[in-house]
Amino acid sequence: MQNRPLADRLRPESLDDMVGQAHLFGKNGVVRKMLEGGRVTNMIFFGPPGTGKTTAANIVAKQSGMALYKLNATTASLSDVKEVVSQSQNLFGAKGTLLYLDEIQYFNRKQQQSLLEYIEDGRVTLIASTTDNPYFCIYNAILSRCAVFEFKPVPRAEIKRALRRGLDALNADSGRETAADEDALDFIAGVGGGDVRSALGVLENVYSVAKDRITRADAEQFTPAFVGNFDRAGDVHYDLLSCLQKSIRGSDADAAVFYLARILEGGDLLSACRRLLVIAAEDIGLAYPQGIILAKACVDSARELGLPEAVIPLADLVVALATAPKSNSAYAAYHAAVGDLQAGHGQEVPLHLQSPLFKGYKYPHDYPNHYVKQQYLPGDLAGRQYYVFGENKTEQAAKVYWDKIKGEK
Repeated sequence: MQNRPLADRLRPESLDDMVGQAHLFGKNGVVRKMLEGGRVTNMIFFGPPGTGKTTAANIVAKQSGMALYKLNATTASLSDVKEVVSQSQNLFGAKGTLLYLDEIQYFNRKQQQSLLEYIEDGRVTLIASTTDNPYFCIYNAILSRCAVFEFKPVPRAEIKRALRRGLDALNADSGRETAADEDALDFIAGVGGGDVRSALGVLENVYSVAKDRITRADAEQFTPAFVGNFDRAGDVHYDLLSCLQKSIRGSDADAAVFYLARILEGGDLLSACRRLLVIAAEDIGLAYPQGIILAKACVDSARELGLPEAVIPLADLVVALATAPKSNSAYAAYHAAVGDLQAGHGQEVPLHLQSPLFKGYKYPHDYPNHYVKQQYLPGDLAGRQYYVFGENKTEQAAKVYWDKIKGEK
């Protein structure tokens, strides 16, 4: 049995042994209270790998007395689901059938819809898990029939507790008395980004070559310089890009640099470049019009340099954007205009703005200060204001200029 991975051998068998997820399985955890009340409902578990989703499904089945069937959506088909339902009809003694469907995001819409029949009539109780955002990857009809629970990255202190248990188990199996330096355990606990399974895997590998004591230097041999929870095709990817943008929008240069580092150390230069161009236009905008020019220059430099040197111009850009004045006035104006379009307004544009055949257009360059008052918006939108000058030096200077030209206060 020692050939089984350490993480599997240490898999908790009760709620009290769970590592992390106290908000779900702790003394006042919502799932614990539900189980203690004798109720098991359809559930969706979502969160990063190695945070206990599969373990939780095992414990729910064991504590509730239900027969547990496991499928992985990467390899399972509708016929596999039907086979589970068929087998469940012949069960005796079990208090129902619990289907654990891992990686449900790999089931297409039709496959997910097929589950409805079985969970609606109660033939199976579904626990589905995913590392993606369930509101993006799971069919709404499934979501509406399930309680959705988030599994969060496990805190480092709790991973260290699991590592100590793992070290004890490895010593018991081998008959050795290998110890581990505290900074070695702290390093291993941090490399997985909240993933207990990953940390236990590193410990097992380090243990195989260590002798009397595991040091940080030993652990570093089995890990790259940076290991983070970064999946370019998954939610963590978009979460980090969102954190980067919101930190710059919130003028927190320190947080912005941190999230840039998370993204670039994960190797994703292109996504960082694209998002920074968006940020310069969306969040800095007209408060600092040169921001988009600076962004284009730094992004072009970064893409030409490639990693690792690309971090230099991008770090400059992130700090410049985070500390620049902010305005989304033009972006907000655009969305206000879209709102009127979607409401059906503005379908007929003024005749004098159309072909030169129509009379009445006043050529602004023929007037003082190259301005003359005339109607530009469609008749049903005359007087509508979309753009409001932002409260920043650049836009307020423009406001003062145009108030003077137009004779407005």
